[in-house]
Amino acid sequence: MPGELSSVCLFFREIVTFDGSCCDKQQDESSNCIDMNLKLWLIAFGTVFFSSCSFNSIFLQPQKIPANVRKLTVKSEADTMRIEFSGDGLQPVFYNVKGDTLKFNYKIEGVCFKGRTGHTLNGWMISPLSEKPVGTILHLHGNAGCVLSQYQAMTPLVERGFQAFVWDYSGFGFSEGDATRSQIINDANDALTYLKSRSDVQGLPFLIYGQSLGGHLSAVVAAQRESEIDALVIEGAFSSHKDIAASRIPLLGRILVKEGYSAMKSIVNFHKPVLVIHSTEDEVIPVRFGRKIMEAANEPKQYFEIKKCHICGTQFYADEITSKIKSMILK
Repeated sequence: MPGELSSVCLFFREIVTFDGSCCDKQQDESSNCIDMNLKLWLIAFGTVFFSSCSFNSIFLQPQKIPANVRKLTVKSEADTMRIEFSGDGLQPVFYNVKGDTLKFNYKIEGVCFKGRTGHTLNGWMISPLSEKPVGTILHLHGNAGCVLSQYQAMTPLVERGFQAFVWDYSGFGFSEGDATRSQIINDANDALTYLKSRSDVQGLPFLIYGQSLGGHLSAVVAAQRESEIDALVIEGAFSSHKDIAASRIPLLGRILVKEGYSAMKSIVNFHKPVLVIHSTEDEVIPVRFGRKIMEAANEPKQYFEIKKCHICGTQFYADEITSKIKSMILK
């Protein structure tokens, strides 16, 4: 049926895979991943198991929602629910399998805003039901899924007093455009600009919370826009594109991947409070990358080493993370 997506399988945990069929997806950044000389080198040696497109899939695996969809069913590990979207901001309304409207202890406002390329980007402003927020969080999610699977990373912090803006990069969810590494850094800056323009953000402490790929991006954006933010949280992030590629494909990974920007290059230029979170049990991005970012960061900084899965910090350690964030932003 036009306008309805019958089933979308979404999981709270971000999944990072190496998919050799990424050319079937919205991945068009081959020119940014590998220089032409390296492509020729690969062809000459005949040892290519991963094309440039495949290496790009390490970093970007968007779940795109067709623009005409206004109803969809979300299946998670825990339950199944239906979501309907309406209006210019694609306001979401949630229903259970019986058709009853679901109530949460927070409110969600669907919004759409324009990026610098003219594409419309979609997001949700998630706020406490009644009390004034203690601060505003710009969330930068990981390389996979979309807002529908990523927003739950921020709801534990909203339940503890923050308001959080979760949104999708170009080519993810309802956001228009193509997902490329060069584009998503522009998107992140555009999301920050939009969020800072809102009246409900004025006068509140402002921080960026990035997870996984978003944690890598967050260091870059924070360094670029230091005067506009008060603190930075980086969870489960890799230190550079080359580092994470080399961890997957020794020798070739570091050679093949073009860096462009990196958390390691940027974090040294950020001089406000930083909290780095990483799990020793992270099977997606090894903890050594979190430690590397922490070592490079300037004071004042905190390092919170946890257990559990990749970017599951707010799911299992929400009280501790909230306390650490408040210590950074509240006088």
